[in-house]
Order: sequence, then structure tokens, then C-alpha cells
Amino acid sequence: MLDIYAGKTALKVIRENGFKQDLFGTFLGASGGPKWFTLFGLDKYLFGEFFKDRQAELNLVGSSAGAFRAACFAQKDPVAAITRMAHSYAETVYSSKATREEITEKAIALLDYMLGENGIDEIIDNPVFKAHFLVNKSRGLTASENKLALTLGLAKSFVLNKIDRKLLRRQYQRFVFKAPSSQVSIEDYCGFDTRYINLTRDNLKESLLASGSIPLVMEGIKDIPDAPKGMYRDGGILDYHFDIKVENKASKEQDLILYPHFSASPKAGWFDKNLKRSILPENYDNTVMLVPSDKFIASLPHGKIPDRTDFTSMAPEKRIRYWKTVLSATDQLAQALDQQINRPEKAEIKPII
Repeated sequence: MLDIYAGKTALKVIRENGFKQDLFGTFLGASGGPKWFTLFGLDKYLFGEFFKDRQAELNLVGSSAGAFRAACFAQKDPVAAITRMAHSYAETVYSSKATREEITEKAIALLDYMLGENGIDEIIDNPVFKAHFLVNKSRGLTASENKLALTLGLAKSFVLNKIDRKLLRRQYQRFVFKAPSSQVSIEDYCGFDTRYINLTRDNLKESLLASGSIPLVMEGIKDIPDAPKGMYRDGGILDYHFDIKVENKASKEQDLILYPHFSASPKAGWFDKNLKRSILPENYDNTVMLVPSDKFIASLPHGKIPDRTDFTSMAPEKRIRYWKTVLSATDQLAQALDQQINRPEKAEIKPII
């Protein structure tokens, strides 16, 4: 039900030491909207069992849905938080012609429910699980809220990215809203201008919302407190599934990266989704990926994982029933991971290509 992949260094370390929680220093959470529902069981297991008694810091780096998950994991009760978010999102219903304003308002309501009364303070003050939300500051037409101008700006992004991903530097600047004590840095071959802003009680909610603000679907977030003035949008634009190196200056050794993901073929950015361009293998050298198998996906209703098109292609009652069935089914992935962790000699780990 679950496939495990590892980069060359990660595979060697796991083979020598077993699948131990203290080997990991970073946890990645990708964009993808409701596709992350397929990881729900793994999330509950990892933060309810695997990392439960962890003392050393674990850096949670996420974009869009992955940032929302990171915000759950850094709360005092991560399992309760991720459960609130999963069921709230699954039960969300939009009007037949939902506007950007409506979708944004419901995202804010979901965020408030997930954070609860003390979530913001718990995330900022957590000494072990340190949240990092990836956000993109837009330039030129991509900073506009005018639909035509924004569409033209995104079309330009598509063309520039197809020519060379590095050209997106003209339109986007990566911002990492991070736990105040974090010493994490991000590098990539494209040389995107990357800025780091400490999370505060004034900017946590807005930066988290910005990380999931899909262009044309939601409103952008303007002038986030403590950050340069401007328009901020979805972190997945540059970091959809990641093609980066994450380094932690606070760690003397190169820790492994744990990356539960719904696909065994990650794409770097939002505009790479339909391109053949692959990630750089060296950026996944110390990464372990946990991926639902084709067998598991085939066993789900409709033989696929949830995605945002379900909002328009299915009646609300049918979609909610389908999504909740998927959430329940993912407990099988947690069981599969538990078995492989406790019997590492029989664990089948595939190389990341």
C-alpha cells in the first residue's frame, strides 16, 4: 500500500541505522490542495507516534497545503489539529459560481478553526517542531488583482518557465516565514531571491493564508506585517513539489529529509506540472519519500486521489462522501509504514530517480 523511496545518501543511512526518527532534521510538505488527503493517515501516525517524544528540532517546510499541514504539526496537539483541518476542508461547500472572495473567506474560516484559540502562540513558541511557510511575492502583472492583467502575467510566467525556470526570477521572489529561532536556509540552482521573515502573532495567519492563495482562485494577500509591502501569493508557484536544498546551520551533520508525498515524480514548480522537466537528483540525495502505491490509489473510490476539480465535477454530498472515504482509507498507509519501520530488514526501499 505504501512505497518508500530514498536518495543515495538517505538509502545508505537507513540501511545502516534503520528507520529512526532522530535521523531526520527536516520534514517537507508539498502543494496540491486536497491531494494531501492521501497523506492524512501518515500525518497522524508520524506526529502522533513516530515523532511523538522527539526532543531535537524538526524543521517543517511547506508550501500551500504543505504549509497548512506544518501549522498543524507545530501545535500542541498535532493530530487534533490535522484532523480539524482535514474534516473542515472535506466538508467545505462553495456556491455554484464561487468568487475569489468567497473562496478566500472560507479559507480564512478553515484557518481559524484549525488554529483554534492558542494555535498561533503554540506554533511560534514550539521549541521542537519549527514551522516554515513558503510564499511568493509577485511582481509586474502577477501582482495585479485585475483578472485580465493577472491572467496575462501568469501566461507570461508559463512561457518564461518553459524556456528556462530561472527566468521566473523576473516575476517572483521567494519568502520564507519561519520560526523565530530557525537557522534553516534554502538554496536552488535557479538562484531565486529568497528572504526570511520571522513568524509573529501579527503575520502568522496572513503568511499562512498567502502560502495557499492560488492565483485566480483566491485573492492575493497584500502587505503582510513585518515583510516588504507588496502582493503575496501561493508558495507552490516556485515550490510546488520542491527542487531545493534545505540546510540547517544549527545542525553539525547533514540530517535526512522526510517527505510524504502523493507522487513519486515530484515537479519543481507550479508551471512544471505538465512539463517533462525533472527535479535534480542531487537535491533528493538525503531525502526519504513516502508515497501511496498505485495499488492503494486504485483501491480508492473512482480509482484516483482527490483534487480541486472534484468541487465542480461532483455534487457536494457525493464529493464529501468520497473525500471522507479517502481520509479513512489512509490509515492503511500508517499501518504499512509502521510495519516497515519495525521490520526494516524486510522494508523495500526504492531509489529516487
